[in-house]
Amino acid sequence: MENRTVYFFLNLTMFENVGQYRYAAFVFCLLLYSFILSANLVLILVILRERTLHQPMYIFIAYLSINALYGSSGFFPRFLVDLLSDTHLISRPACFTQIYVIYTYGINELTILSIMAYDRYIAVCHPLHYHTKMNMRKVMIMSALAWLCPACNLTVTLSMIVRLPLCGNNIQKVYCASWNIVKLSCISTAVNGLVAMLGAIAIAYLPFSLILYTYLRIVISCWKGSVEVRAKVLQSCLPHVISFVIYSITSFSDAALSRQNINEMNKFVVIILSIEYIVIPPILNPLVYGLKLPEIRRQIFRMLFSKTKMEHN
Repeated sequence: MENRTVYFFLNLTMFENVGQYRYAAFVFCLLLYSFILSANLVLILVILRERTLHQPMYIFIAYLSINALYGSSGFFPRFLVDLLSDTHLISRPACFTQIYVIYTYGINELTILSIMAYDRYIAVCHPLHYHTKMNMRKVMIMSALAWLCPACNLTVTLSMIVRLPLCGNNIQKVYCASWNIVKLSCISTAVNGLVAMLGAIAIAYLPFSLILYTYLRIVISCWKGSVEVRAKVLQSCLPHVISFVIYSITSFSDAALSRQNINEMNKFVVIILSIEYIVIPPILNPLVYGLKLPEIRRQIFRMLFSKTKMEHN
């Protein structure tokens, strides 16, 4: 007879391996979270206050920073508390809320990167039609779809997972993840797997395909241009490409890890691989855009310099 029990709390078992390193890990992660908050807030404020940056490309960059604040705030507060706690139980509602926030953050990142790639494609390959095809109305529509599609997808997926009867409550991770919940199910999850696969194709592979296609067209277009044109396009597109590569590597690491037998792996490596896609993009994106795009870099330095000058006066 199957041991079907209603578990009101789930246990995050990976914290048991942190041990004596908990305090050092807490300080380090608190500093990371503080940097993520401050760096992304600075980027958002600079784009909001400078009218010259009220253009589609910079608006999408601001959306990336807003998404970084959203995703990191769904992970770090609970993670920091767990680092210092002796028990690592999380209630079912809190667990599924965390799943929803972290997973929508991950998919939002991809959909925003895809519309950023489309924006660069129009700017490079169809510059004469840019202001027609990327007017503010279309920017708002694409932005809304970039947020609503992941939300709808995760709502459907989670509504199926929530109803699963569980035969255990131990999650081998430092945060709640849908696949770990599914593995605890007492019944067949074939239907859930099929729905999740179709959802992944719709919400992940299509944006990936769009990004790869648009940058392929940009490369082909630049190849025919002069050296000056290539340099200008490279300066404009390089930050987006770097963000896409960072996201792809970190999200692939997490997806691959969820299919491995982590009992045979080093626990600290498992923890790092499982959280890097929540931590690395929010840290690197503001650095990439703040340092690589001269318009944003100039405005950041101007804002910091003006504040320093006012303090001296």
